[in-house]
Amino acid sequence: MSKLDYKNTMPRFMVIVIVMALLGILIIGKVFHTMTVKRPYWEKVSSQLSTDSIDEPAQRGNILSCDGQLMASTLPEYRVYMDYKAGGARKSAMLEQVMDTLCDELHRIFPTQSADEFRTNISEGYRQQKQHKALWPNRIDYNTLQELKKLPLLRLSRNHSGFTEEGNAARKHPFDQLAIRTLGNIYGDLEEPRKGLEEAFDSVLRGHNGLKRRTKVRDQILTTTVREPVNGCDIVTTLDVNMQDIAERSLREELIEVEADVGVAIIMEVATGDIKAMVNLDRRNDGTYSELYPHAIADLMEPGSVFKTASILLALDEEKIDTTNTVDCMGGRKTMYGAEMRDANWTRGGYGILKVPDIIKKSSNIGVSTLIDRAYRNDPQAFVDGLHRIGIGADLQLPLPGYQPPKILGPKDRENAIKAGKKVVPWSKTDLPWMSIGYVTQVPPISTITFYNAIANNGKMMRPRIVKEIRRDGKVVEELKTKVMIDRIAKEDALNKMRAMLEKVVSKTGTGKNAMSEHFKVAGKTGTAQIAGGGGYRKGVMRYLLSFCGYFPADNPRYTCIVCIQKNYGGSGGVVSGKVFHNIAEGIMAQDVVMKKKSANELKSPGRLVPDVKRGNLRATDIVLTNLGFTTSGQWQQTPATNPPVMGTATYSNKAYNLQKSAQYQRTMMPNVVGMGARDALYLLEQRGLKVKLEGRGRVIEQSVPAGDKVKRKQTVTLRMG
Repeated sequence: MSKLDYKNTMPRFMVIVIVMALLGILIIGKVFHTMTVKRPYWEKVSSQLSTDSIDEPAQRGNILSCDGQLMASTLPEYRVYMDYKAGGARKSAMLEQVMDTLCDELHRIFPTQSADEFRTNISEGYRQQKQHKALWPNRIDYNTLQELKKLPLLRLSRNHSGFTEEGNAARKHPFDQLAIRTLGNIYGDLEEPRKGLEEAFDSVLRGHNGLKRRTKVRDQILTTTVREPVNGCDIVTTLDVNMQDIAERSLREELIEVEADVGVAIIMEVATGDIKAMVNLDRRNDGTYSELYPHAIADLMEPGSVFKTASILLALDEEKIDTTNTVDCMGGRKTMYGAEMRDANWTRGGYGILKVPDIIKKSSNIGVSTLIDRAYRNDPQAFVDGLHRIGIGADLQLPLPGYQPPKILGPKDRENAIKAGKKVVPWSKTDLPWMSIGYVTQVPPISTITFYNAIANNGKMMRPRIVKEIRRDGKVVEELKTKVMIDRIAKEDALNKMRAMLEKVVSKTGTGKNAMSEHFKVAGKTGTAQIAGGGGYRKGVMRYLLSFCGYFPADNPRYTCIVCIQKNYGGSGGVVSGKVFHNIAEGIMAQDVVMKKKSANELKSPGRLVPDVKRGNLRATDIVLTNLGFTTSGQWQQTPATNPPVMGTATYSNKAYNLQKSAQYQRTMMPNVVGMGARDALYLLEQRGLKVKLEGRGRVIEQSVPAGDKVKRKQTVTLRMG
């Protein structure tokens, strides 16, 4: 191996070292030069470049009825502003040229404000050089925003025109106030869900926001998506829009007639425990009724005589009594442990001697309290424990804000509570007889109807269900199945005897005769309780809770319903609430008959069923018909979410649907919404700043203001549906 030639190699290494050293010196010199001499220049560049991260909000999920009708949805709305500093002298000259045309067009889009008012507003903003002045004070929808962007000056880029928009998501309810307390609402631009399902299922509905990084380089803004938003899921409720409407209208009419303060109505499906309707109405100061408080699930009140069913069923189940037992109700007044118990007819001489079925039929306080006192006076805690065993005192664990479980406390329960430092009244001998008739307890209406539903369901108590599915993009991601709380609340023999007694209550001689129907059997129990000031009948106060709870048809139960009405002065649960129950039951069963008849007619028709399509958004119509396998004409194959709705009609001929665009009215004119569903009609009318009142259900058959009339400011349009 040859030896290293140091004489020739070393000079070369020295040259390389010197070159590398010089390069290092140059780099250090350049850095120093940049940090000192060039520092002002790079600071100026830095001032023109900024980076920030912004959230990209996810779209909140919808709330749907049991058959998929939209009950709450999120729609985009916008506020529009002008930056009068943007655009400089060029904008000033252009604005002067197009001012008249611009203001006239703004008046056309927003007819409630004149062109002169727009001119004054724009001139003032330009004179004061406002950078964020509202062009229109209210929120506008997407279609209106697109119209604005076509106007002179506003069609230019943001930097030249100064026209900007700020998007917000607004929660809309196509059925207005229907079930609004159960659905809940959103406040503060979808930031704060309050009440009802909106609050209970917020984490499901809300989704997850995305993230965008926005970088400003000189006059350019570059936006990069870091994380895509994940939209919220839809929840499918058990609520039936038609049943909710029937219950609300029936209850509201009676509340107005008797001048009541509060009304509650709940409809539950017997086999599943599904809540089909839930109404909570409070009287306002102006005499109107609105849903303000969840009375159906939160009112811990003494239920009164509807509780007698639980007392007698328990005694029958534990064989403490039999239907052949009798009680001497005397003249309608009886002293029990120093307090006077009265029957409703005590001024007319009382009921005399009654058997158990007649005690329930006539709702005798003396009869029920005497039977229970005989059976449990030596062990009242056993009575209370039994009430919990048969389900009337069970915690239903409802996923709704405001829900309160029943409070039925026996001697031991109270003793333990007192030891724990709670303010509880000690047990007394009068508590057992008065508890047996619905006092000395606190039971919300939802617990009462769940118990009666179990009686109708052959003793099987179902947990009330109000949400049955969670969906994403139309696909089920979670099913909230029905749950059995108690397999059988009582023995079959006791249940059969109780069902027979409840049918006799709803007879021509029973206290529930107002709930009767000529077309099907009804079973149930009335309740009349004095509630103000506590103490019930003993204190003689004059505020009442009038109730009726029952199921129908009694020979093959499908639905259970409870009606509770709070009012001052006298009243009877059988008369007042029984009437509402009757109207609700007949309305539901009549609707069912119509649906069965329609289905039968359709089954007789040969070939595929052809749906009857309402007037409305052709883009949405095309999507539905195409997914159903029908052929459509017209170029509407675009998603409604990203394109403005196109209103029109769909006619079926030659095995295809012809989608034809209807005549379009200017924003200053009243549109024709006859034949449309509520959603499309509301869209067109609210787009013009009109207030809408809906009457009935179905499609629009009449509008109070004819199509083509000039739109007036703050005008209300009544739509009759059918």
